[in-house]
Amino acid sequence: MTQVIDPTQPRRLGPIEWLIIIIASIGFMFDIYELLMLPLIAGPALNELVGAKPGSPEFKFWVSLLFYVPAFVGGSFGLVGGYLTDLLGRRRVLTWSILIYAFSALAAGFSTNIVMLLILRCTTFAGFCIEFVAAVAWLAELFPHPIQRERILGYTQAFSSLGGLAVAMANEQIATFATSLPPIFDGHSPWRYTLISGVIPAIPLIIIRPFLPESPTWKKKRDEGTLKRPSIKELFQPALARTTIITTLMFACSYGAAFGAIQQFPEIVKGLPGIKELPTGAPPKPPAKPAGGEKTTPPASEKPATPPAAAENAPSKTAPEAAKSEAPGKPKSTQQKEAARAQQWQEWGGLLGRVALAFLAVRIVSRRLLIRLFQIPGLIAFPIIFGVLAVQDLTLAKWGIAVAGFLTVAQFSFWGNYLPRVYPVHLRGTGQSFAANVGGRMLGVLAAPIALSLSGFMSGPPTTQLAMAAAVVGTSVYFLGLILSFFMPEPSETGINE
Repeated sequence: MTQVIDPTQPRRLGPIEWLIIIIASIGFMFDIYELLMLPLIAGPALNELVGAKPGSPEFKFWVSLLFYVPAFVGGSFGLVGGYLTDLLGRRRVLTWSILIYAFSALAAGFSTNIVMLLILRCTTFAGFCIEFVAAVAWLAELFPHPIQRERILGYTQAFSSLGGLAVAMANEQIATFATSLPPIFDGHSPWRYTLISGVIPAIPLIIIRPFLPESPTWKKKRDEGTLKRPSIKELFQPALARTTIITTLMFACSYGAAFGAIQQFPEIVKGLPGIKELPTGAPPKPPAKPAGGEKTTPPASEKPATPPAAAENAPSKTAPEAAKSEAPGKPKSTQQKEAARAQQWQEWGGLLGRVALAFLAVRIVSRRLLIRLFQIPGLIAFPIIFGVLAVQDLTLAKWGIAVAGFLTVAQFSFWGNYLPRVYPVHLRGTGQSFAANVGGRMLGVLAAPIALSLSGFMSGPPTTQLAMAAAVVGTSVYFLGLILSFFMPEPSETGINE
């Protein structure tokens, strides 16, 4: 029997309701854990699999592919997933999406070449692009009371930023203790363990979510035979065309700021004093053992090369000094470790931004006003953060990226609250999916390769070039998003569109 929920009354939060909220929070956290993994592992992975160095044409080419191709593929599958969410139900699609990206994340850590890594990142993206849309529709329909829905959607999505913070902290710890972990392909590359760690948050989701209730709103309409068949074409009928076009473009602007600027931050800070002097942290490859167990001296071309940063900036050490710096319990600091620490500031800022959005969402009626509270300050802040602070001082850069995270990440929670209110039940997954995947994952992520290409026209060292390009791209998408907000439809003040 389908449970009937009165949308005029808040739903009582019993054990099942709290379990739903907890599992949804873990799901949102895991989505961003996987998404924000790439900026932390891209450099070391390319160094090991391709031999590409930051700033080189080969590096820019592969980083652009790793940012955009998985997002495009994920967006394509996410669009199909949104349609299936409306056709087959929220819970079933959620379950399968988790299985897809959990095992893709695990397999990616064992990539033997860059193409394998690229393919597995594509399947990972496909899984969580589907999961986000299905989860938002599921929650919105389980808690249809307006104020309760806004609070639950807002605060559960705040856990997304904990996912970003968790992956930055995990990467830092893995970089510190990688040598004590089981070897993978005769090495202890931190980027591999970081990828594998993505399977851990999926375990409770895989075990519990299949047993949670289906959306009562969707199930009731299906059982009564009144559930219409979803249609992408219907999104562009006169009643919904403006909503679809504007939300898709504004979603693209939000993602453009994240991918074109914020996600470039781990590479940008590697050029700042206090980090650029450190070794890159790329593990040397052990020499091949000769047949018969004979001891030979490897030729110069096969000897482990000293990372460029260490060779140019680090003073030479005596054997005792080197042994002391690498002694167990005192792992040496690396660029990768310090970049992960700096990235955590963005995650803390993003977490505060999502909490602020959840707080304001139930107090500000106008959705246009609500999103402008983050867009207008961002338009002023981005050129300062990336054009000035990110190339001058590490401390200032950390505070700056926290502000950038606060203003940008809050907008992702905004879309999770806004989109369920402007599409009817039979189009809720399809409409959200179109905005999130076509707008965010296909169009918005283009900002990453645009920023990397634009950096070639800037002056200065590679990290400064990237910072200037990020300033241009981030400011531009904030300006475009603000203009589009004047055309954004206001949703109904009562309930959600049925």
